[in-house]
Amino acid sequence: MSLPYENASSGTAALDDIHKVLTRFGCARFGTMTDNEKGELLVQFTYRGKDVSVKASYRGYAAAWLKEHPYNPSRHRRTRIQHEARATDQAKISVCSVLRDWIKGQITAIEVGILSFEGAFLGQILLGDGRTILDHASTNGLLELDKPEAV
Repeated sequence: MSLPYENASSGTAALDDIHKVLTRFGCARFGTMTDNEKGELLVQFTYRGKDVSVKASYRGYAAAWLKEHPYNPSRHRRTRIQHEARATDQAKISVCSVLRDWIKGQITAIEVGILSFEGAFLGQILLGDGRTILDHASTNGLLELDKPEAV
């Protein structure tokens, strides 16, 4: 079985597509950033005064790629380090395409009335302190399911 987006090649073109979709939707500001320390791609934009920050882990994608394509010295003509670098390079490209399709899907759902803006991007909306609503909910235990009491 192949990993979704493992043959993606658009990279920066996918980021340009996100910019076009968000501009058409009416977003005031847009930017992207790569955080090599955390292994993440960030897409940030503002819509009607609401700041949104979408993070995607390319390290996570690279790990999935390596699981799908484990290193085998007898099959590969490169070293383990080169194989892992290939995984990271592909992940950086693939994550751009994943984000493009996810954001385009969310915007489409908003435009056709399936979701509200808040429903589509609730976890990624930034609070005044710079954290997302998802970060706030996670650190305050708001996402933990209630454990049933023993009878």
